[in-house]
Amino acid sequence: MGATKTEKFSDLQNEIAVFAKAFGHPARVAILQHLFEIDTCVCGDLVYKIGLAQPTISQHLKELKHLGLIKGTVEGTSVCYCIDRKNWTEMKKRMHHFLDQDLPKETCC
Repeated sequence: MGATKTEKFSDLQNEIAVFAKAFGHPARVAILQHLFEIDTCVCGDLVYKIGLAQPTISQHLKELKHLGLIKGTVEGTSVCYCIDRKNWTEMKKRMHHFLDQDLPKETCC
């Protein structure tokens, strides 16, 4: 696969693409929804709640953490995850600006 050449795009376009990746898999959407419902979570709880294998859940958690939408703290042998509220708010602002663009009154099709 070739390079993505992200430098050809604006910072905002790159940020939107990064945040949109979080919603690119239904497991990540389910994880985010569950974290909003209970505000904190241990990885094992997610395995039970979502019904996927622990390594699969861990990969999705790693991706969400890398994207900055969740954060985790180590408590003994477990990691508790929650929504990173500051980054979530920033993501909403950027996505709202992008999604709130109006379509022209007439289209070509």
